[in-house]
Amino acid sequence: MMATTHAAVGLLFALPLTVVAPELAPIAALAAIAGGIFPDLDLVAGVHRRSLHFPDYYWLGAVPALAAAAIAPGTGTVAVAWFLLSAAVHSVSDAFGAGTEARPWERTSAEAVYLHSRSRWIAPRYWVRYDGAPEDYLLTVCLLAPGLVAFGPAVRRVAIALIVVGGAYTLVRKRLPAVEERLL
Repeated sequence: MMATTHAAVGLLFALPLTVVAPELAPIAALAAIAGGIFPDLDLVAGVHRRSLHFPDYYWLGAVPALAAAAIAPGTGTVAVAWFLLSAAVHSVSDAFGAGTEARPWERTSAEAVYLHSRSRWIAPRYWVRYDGAPEDYLLTVCLLAPGLVAFGPAVRRVAIALIVVGGAYTLVRKRLPAVEERLL
């Protein structure tokens, strides 16, 4: 899935706070968006879906952080908890998409995300055919829609930016491997 889709999932996790703790909802939303994007930074530094993807270990931080946010809700505890929750879900959900290859629509990779605790790769499930597929973009838009209504202007602007970036990426996704090959 695209980073924008993972960010959109994170935004959904912050929605309940708009009712139970509206003063903390924006920080939760922005932290969750950042946490949803964070694991994909290993595209630029490290091995993608291995270096910053921890489908097993993020939970070791997310669960106690969520408990801390419930016991002592504040901007810091909520930000850390929602960031880690979103990063954990991102890492797990990559197994439901395609593999790590440059052209995932060809289905040549058996590696979706690395499971550090077992020292092995989890195989892709292809529920979303590949990152940037039209259905991936549709998922991004649908998941961000509630946030466009429930949050104020700052979060709304970020959500709109994610929709624009996700749409642009979807339009060029299948051309990117050829561009990368020409550049390298």
